[in-house]
Amino acid sequence: MRALWLIALALCAIAAQSQRASGESPDGRLKVDVECAGPGKAYYTVSYDGRQMLLPSQLGFIADIGNFADSLRLTNHSVKPVAKSYRQDRIKKSEIDYKANELTCTFMTPDSMKMEVEFSIADNSLAFRYLVPRQGDTGSIRILEEKTGFRFPAQTTVFLTPQSDPMIGWKRTKPSYEEEYILDAPLLTRSQYGRGFTFPGLFRIGSDGWVLVSETGVNGRYCGSRLSDAEADGTMCIAFPMEGENNGNGTSEPAFALPGATPWRTLAIGSDLRPIVESTVTWDVVEPRYEPSGEYKGGRGTWSWILWQDQSINPEDQRAYIDLAAAMGYEFTLVDNWWDRTIGREGMKELADYAAGKGVGLFVWYSSSGWWNDISQSPVNIMSDPVLRKKEMKWLREIGAKGIKVDFFGGDKQETMRLYEDILADADDHGLMVIFHGCTLPRGWERMYPNYVGSEAVLASENLIFQQHFCDLEAQNACLHPFVRNSVGCMEFGGTFLNRHLDRTNREGNVRRTTNGFELATAVLFQNPVQNFALAPNNLTDAPEWALEFMREVPTEWDDMRFIDGYPGRYIVIARRSGDKWYVAAANALDKPLRLNVQLPESVGSEANVYHDRKKPLRLSADRSMKIELQPADGLVVVAPLKP
Repeated sequence: MRALWLIALALCAIAAQSQRASGESPDGRLKVDVECAGPGKAYYTVSYDGRQMLLPSQLGFIADIGNFADSLRLTNHSVKPVAKSYRQDRIKKSEIDYKANELTCTFMTPDSMKMEVEFSIADNSLAFRYLVPRQGDTGSIRILEEKTGFRFPAQTTVFLTPQSDPMIGWKRTKPSYEEEYILDAPLLTRSQYGRGFTFPGLFRIGSDGWVLVSETGVNGRYCGSRLSDAEADGTMCIAFPMEGENNGNGTSEPAFALPGATPWRTLAIGSDLRPIVESTVTWDVVEPRYEPSGEYKGGRGTWSWILWQDQSINPEDQRAYIDLAAAMGYEFTLVDNWWDRTIGREGMKELADYAAGKGVGLFVWYSSSGWWNDISQSPVNIMSDPVLRKKEMKWLREIGAKGIKVDFFGGDKQETMRLYEDILADADDHGLMVIFHGCTLPRGWERMYPNYVGSEAVLASENLIFQQHFCDLEAQNACLHPFVRNSVGCMEFGGTFLNRHLDRTNREGNVRRTTNGFELATAVLFQNPVQNFALAPNNLTDAPEWALEFMREVPTEWDDMRFIDGYPGRYIVIARRSGDKWYVAAANALDKPLRLNVQLPESVGSEANVYHDRKKPLRLSADRSMKIELQPADGLVVVAPLKP
C-alpha cells in the first residue's frame, strides 16, 4: 500500500513538473519561465539578470475552432540552439549573426487540440509566436481574440503613442500612426482615445532595465495588432484592429490555413538602453518572402511638396527639384500628388527622361485607394485594383521610374496587410521600390520584401509645416524616435530642413527652432534606406556651404551602428558606419546646455571633422573620448574614417 502511495506521489510530482518549462539566452542573463497555473491558463515570465521584466503574463487565444487559452495542459517542451547569419543592406547593420535558444512548449486543450508556443531567446531579445497544426480534418482557423499579455511591474513608466479612433482626422484617413507620444508616464496612464497604444512601446522598469515591445513577421496572413490600455495589475494585451478601420471593410479577426503560425511578438530587453537602440530582433526571426527581380539600391532624394506644397507639382518646379538633386549628387526626386492632373502622363514621361539625363530617378506618388477615406488627391483607385495596379506599374517601368510612394491606408486589418504585400510583390515584378506613407508600422518588411524602402508611421516632417507646435517639439521627437519608432523599422521622416522658415520663400511660415547642426544630425539619427530630404533649391545659395557639403556626402545605408549615450526625448548620441567612415550624431532636446564626455567606437580614426555651427577639424584622443557641448535644440555630427 505504501509503495502504491509513493508511486502516486511520484506521478503527481512528474505531472506537476511537466507543467513548467524554462529557457534562457546563450549568455544566461535573459530567462523565460512558462507554466500552467490556476484553471489551466498558460503564463510566461521574463527576467534579466535575475530581475523581473515581465511578471506572469498570459498566453493563448480564442479561435472559431476552440479555446486555446483555458484548461490547457503543458504536455511537452524542448530547447535547442539556433544560429544564423544574414546580410541586410537597409537596416541598422549589414552583417548580422543571430544566436538564440529556441524553447518550444506544446499545450493540449481538453478536446485534444494542440497548440505550440515557440520562444526564440537571444542575449538581449525575446520573440515568440503561436504554431497551430492541422486539427484532424480542420484545415483553417479564425482567431477571435488573443489573450497574449505583457504584465509589467508597478514601478514601470511608459513611452507610448495612442491608437486613434478610426475614420477621423483629415479626410477621415486615420489611424495612421501619427499621434503624439507620452513620455515617462505612469504605467496605468490611459490612452487618449481609449483604444490602447500602437506598436512599438518602450517601458522603463524603474531602475531594473528597459523593454521595447513590438511585433514582426506580419504579412497578408494576419492583421497588425496593438497594445490595449493597461489593466489594474499592469497587464497590457494584444488588441486587434477596430471594426471601423478602412471604412468598415474587412474583418478584425485574422484567419489562416493550417498548419500555420501567428506573427512574432518581440521584446528587446536590457539593463540599459544600448540593447534597445541596437536591437535587430525585428529582422532576426523573419525570412525573405520572395527573391528580388533585380538589384535595389537606396539613396537620397529631393521632394518639392514638403516646402512648396501642392502648387509645386508642375513641370517647371519638378525640373527645379531634379536640378537640385543633380547638384547635390542625389539619386532620386519624388513627384507628389496631383501629377496626373497637373503634369499628365506624357509630361511625366518627359520629366522622367529629363531626370535620367541628370542621373536622377523618379519616385511617383499614389493614393492607396479612394473608398476608405475622403481623399481627393490623385491618382486614386489604382493601387487597390490588381488589374489597374499591374497596368500602371508596367507603365512606370516603361518611363524609367525607380519607385512609388503609396499614401493614405488607414487600418491594420488583414485585408489591408494583404494590400501592402500585394503592392510590394507586384512592384517587384516591375523593378520598383516602394515607400508607404499615411500607413502602418513596418513589421520586419525590410527583410521580408527586398524592394521595400520605407514607411512613415510617425508624426513626420509635414507636421512641422502644418503647425508651429510641432516645430516647437521637433528636438524632443528627434531625440525620442531612435529609441522607439525607428528602433523597430525604417522611418521615412522626410526631414533635414535648412530653411529657417518652413515655406517656399524662406521668409514666412512656421519657424524652425533647431540649429543647422541639429538638422544635419537628424540625417544620421533617422534611419531609412531612401531619404527624401527637405532641402529646397534656394538652399544652394542661402545655406552654409559646410552644411551642403555634409548633405552631399551623407549615406542612407549603414554597415554598423552603436548607441553611445542618451535618454528618450531628452538627448541622444549614436554612431553609424557606412563603409570606411563613422558618422557620430548628437542632439539635445533639453531646455539647458548639454555637456557630455562620450566614448566613441574604438575603430574610429583619430582625424575627424565636426559639423556643428561650422565645419572644423578635430583630432581625437588615443582613447577615442570626446567632449560634447550642445545648446538647447542643438546638434552636431562627427565624421571620421576607420582607424588604419
